[in-house]
Amino acid sequence: MEELARLAGITVRTLRFYRERKLIPPPRREGRIAWYDDHHLARLRTISALLERGHTLNGIAELAEAFDHGRGVGDLLGMDVPTEEIPVRLTPEELADHYAGEVTPENLAAAMELGYLGIDGEEVVHISRRLLDVSSALVREGIPLADILTAGRHVREHADALAELFTDLILRHAPEDDVQRLRPLARSVMEAELSLALDRRMRKAP
Repeated sequence: MEELARLAGITVRTLRFYRERKLIPPPRREGRIAWYDDHHLARLRTISALLERGHTLNGIAELAEAFDHGRGVGDLLGMDVPTEEIPVRLTPEELADHYAGEVTPENLAAAMELGYLGIDGEEVVHISRRLLDVSSALVREGIPLADILTAGRHVREHADALAELFTDLILRHAPEDDVQRLRPLARSVMEAELSLALDRRMRKAP
């Protein structure tokens, strides 16, 4: 415990307090000896970084619980179908920086439920660099992350329907392998139609 506290830059008393608050998982025990590892050290450094960013201990405790029970990265990325999206690995404090105080247990749970986030040890994995960049940009524009995630749920429903329409169209006239080859055409149609839809919406705006 003394060695762990020294490496983390905190006092043994603080470490005991964190352990009592269940901010870190219990050590592995062999008889009377308690063993801590790099996982504990990474968690303590994350706690210090989040405290420096203005998070409260209660908030950190809720986040720690959400991370400990979060969806694993294997579930998030365990797919055989090739993807055009680039996953991004983040520390919890980097995730907090992206969303400027909007990383609450509720938002974290919603993002995990949607399949945007997975947990890999002390790291967070976002399934898409593009979605990460767009959502964090919207937060910087003043839009609450909770509203962005709600919108994302609706977008997912429409996107699934469009993907099904495109796949069915291709499979009626071509081999299954062509679905992957022709997916850029589907993306172009969706981008063009969305652009035109935004044009129509802007013309109607007061």
